[in-house]
Amino acid sequence: MPLLLSVTVGAARSEPRTPAGVTAIDKRPVTGPVEVRAPGPNGIGGSGLAGDQIGDKRHHGGTDQAVYAYASEDLAWWSARLGRELPPGSFGENLSTKGLDVTGALIGERWRIGGQVVLEVAVPRIPCQMFADWIDERGWITAFIERGIPGAYLRVIEPGRIQAGDPVTVIHRPDHEVTIGLTFRALTKEPDLLPRLQPADALPADVKERVLRRLPDHP
Repeated sequence: MPLLLSVTVGAARSEPRTPAGVTAIDKRPVTGPVEVRAPGPNGIGGSGLAGDQIGDKRHHGGTDQAVYAYASEDLAWWSARLGRELPPGSFGENLSTKGLDVTGALIGERWRIGGQVVLEVAVPRIPCQMFADWIDERGWITAFIERGIPGAYLRVIEPGRIQAGDPVTVIHRPDHEVTIGLTFRALTKEPDLLPRLQPADALPADVKERVLRRLPDHP
C-alpha cells in the first residue's frame, strides 16, 4: 500500500533574490501529527500545513497549491543523478510518498491520507529561479523540465491530521486521461498539448484560460 514517508515544513527566511524578499523552500521533517487545512485563496492564502510558511504568497500557496507532494522514488532518482543525498524536503515538498505514481496521478484525483485528510491533485509544480538557486546545479530548470517528474500540488478537500507512516489511498479517479505528467509537458516544453488538458475540470482557473487560448475555435 502507498504510504506517507515524511511530512516537512519550512520557516520563512530572508532571501533578497526572490520577489518577496523571503523564502521557505528549506523544508524539514516533522515528528508527530500535523494539522492540514484549506489555506485560503490563491495569491493571499499560505500553506495547507500548520507550521509551514510561504515566502511568496503571490506565486505559491493558496487553494491550488496548498500542499506539495513528491515521490520518494523520484527524489532517489535525482539523488543518484546529482551524486548527493537529497533527504525529504529537498525540493521544498511537504509530503514525501512511497509507492504512489505522482507523475501518473490524474488532475482531480483524490487521496485519503490516514483516517481524516482528503487531498485533490490540482497541478504540477513548475520550476522557478528560486528553486534553481536552492538546488544550486547548473542548468537545473532545463534538467528538471526535461526529466518530467515535477511532483503535484494538492488542494485540501477534507482537513484533519496526518503524520509520517500514514497510508495513502486513491479514493477517486476522474474519467479522463489528463495526468500530472501530461499537464507538466503542456505547460512547459510542449504547449501544443494544451488542448488535451480540456477534459480536466479540476485544473486551476489560470491553466484553464491557457488551454482555452490554444483551442482552434477560441475567439
